[in-house]
Amino acid sequence: MIALASASPRRRELLTQLQQDFILVKGDIDESLLEGETADQYVLRLAEQKAKAGYASQNSPLPTLGADTIVQVDDLVLGKPVDLADFKRMMGLLSGRSHWVKTAVAIATAQGIKSTTVATKVWFKALSEQEIFWYWNTGEPADKAGGYGIQGLAGQFVQRIDGSYFAVVGLPLYETAQLLQTLKDRQ
Repeated sequence: MIALASASPRRRELLTQLQQDFILVKGDIDESLLEGETADQYVLRLAEQKAKAGYASQNSPLPTLGADTIVQVDDLVLGKPVDLADFKRMMGLLSGRSHWVKTAVAIATAQGIKSTTVATKVWFKALSEQEIFWYWNTGEPADKAGGYGIQGLAGQFVQRIDGSYFAVVGLPLYETAQLLQTLKDRQ
C-alpha cells in the first residue's frame, strides 16, 4: 500500500494499471517556476515536493508517490492555460513542430526520496485557427499542462512521439514500476 499525492484522475487510472493499492493524500505545494530553474529541475522539484508534502500530511505515513508533468517548447515551460488567449499562444508554439513532455515521479519514505524524470518528444501537426478554437471549446485543455491531453481529443493532432506515451499522459508506467520495486526490495 502506498499514498498518491495527486489530484489527477489520469495518474489514479495509470497507477491502477500497475495493480498498486493506494490511498489519496494531499500534496499541495507552490508550483511557481523559480528564477533560473531549468525545465528538468522544475519538474523534478515539483514531483519531489509533492511526494514529501503528501508523506508529511499523514499520521502514519505510507510511502508516497508524487508526480508532475510539464510541456517544454524551446526554453519555455507551458503550464495550464489560464484563458483562451493563453491557450491560443500555446497552440501557436506547438503547432507544426516538436516539443518535449517531461514527467517526473518521486517516492518519499522515512529513508528519503527516490525519483526519476522521463522526457518524451512529441510532434504536432500544423493546427488551423478553427481546430484550435474547436479544441478549446471542448473544455478538455483547461486542466492540462501545455493545454492538451494526448489520450483525449488532442490525440488527433499528434503526428508521432519518441519516448513514453504514458509519461505524456502523466505517469510513466515502466519507470514508476521500477521505483515501486525499490520499495519491495527493501522489505
